[in-house]
Amino acid sequence: MTEIIQNMLETSGFAGMTGKHFIMIIIAIIFLYLAIFKEYEPYLLLPISFGILLVNLPLTGIFASPTATEPGGLLYYLYQGTNLGIYPPLIFLCLGASTDFGPLIANPKTLLLGAAAQFGIFAAFFGAILLGMTGPEAAATGIIGGADGPTAIYLTTRLAPHLLSVIAIAAYSYMALVPLIQPPIINALTTEKERKIKMQMQRTVTKKERIVFPIFTTIFVALVVPAATTLIGCLMLGNLIRESQVVPKLTETLQNAMMYIITILLGLTVGAKAEADIFLSVETIKIIVLGLFAFAIGTAAGVLFGKLMCKLTKGQVNPMIGAAGVSAVPMAARVVHKEGLKNDPTNYLLMHAMGPNVAGIIGSAVAAGTLLAYFG
Repeated sequence: MTEIIQNMLETSGFAGMTGKHFIMIIIAIIFLYLAIFKEYEPYLLLPISFGILLVNLPLTGIFASPTATEPGGLLYYLYQGTNLGIYPPLIFLCLGASTDFGPLIANPKTLLLGAAAQFGIFAAFFGAILLGMTGPEAAATGIIGGADGPTAIYLTTRLAPHLLSVIAIAAYSYMALVPLIQPPIINALTTEKERKIKMQMQRTVTKKERIVFPIFTTIFVALVVPAATTLIGCLMLGNLIRESQVVPKLTETLQNAMMYIITILLGLTVGAKAEADIFLSVETIKIIVLGLFAFAIGTAAGVLFGKLMCKLTKGQVNPMIGAAGVSAVPMAARVVHKEGLKNDPTNYLLMHAMGPNVAGIIGSAVAAGTLLAYFG
């Protein structure tokens, strides 16, 4: 009996528990708390947190690679969808079916604001190089500034898979903190007079324009930045399915069931890559700091370009909408709208801010494709 009990203890998870395992389990519980009780990006942070918990419970074999005699663990096989770059493009497919590009089509100038907000990506990239990261690691870290979780995950799996969990958590954490990070930057860079600028009502976008837009965008981006075709192609296919209005069941499936299924698989497998040796390191601190820097610079660049457009158009553009150029849809646009209402309760900027906001999705995908073409 004593031998049986001793054998049970030696083969239990308690025998394999280390200090690092314990710390990672505590971190997982903290993230679960933030997802459930604080509602910080709960749809993704919750499965990510549980993935961290599962993979750091010792001796479970849940992420074990297959051998000649034993099959691999469940998370090993599910992770192949992330590792092979399948899940993020599918998220883009669902996102395209959920996105209205009408505000961007109605006011094409706002595409420039979405492009300007990507400056944070390249600012963080050079900052990471200065801090001693390799080119691929710096590129994966910089993409956090685009505030686009699927793009960050897609690029990281291609360039720096060992940093996947840290970069994914940082990207989605900053997306959740948009309402806290952006307002101080917006107010610091704009005057009260600028914040009160009312923009003209947008024109009505025709169905033909909505159908032509995803087709033309796919062709143009694929020819200019071929490496961005996977993400842009899926995004625009989803949008074409939505705007064609001939397959409503597909649109409904992409917007709901498929989006949630892919999200939970992506989150669970990203969390499962939270290895203690990588997560509990100086590199993690660098990534978190650089991610915040990238996000702040992207917001500031968008606002400053908005100020330039305001002057060039003689006050027809509210510079605050430039902050929505980061692709945290629709949170960044809502932040701009709320800031507008604070300064003038009759100033409705939501639809105007949605133009640069959806342009940011395209911008971050193009930026990722550029970095992938160079370092991939």
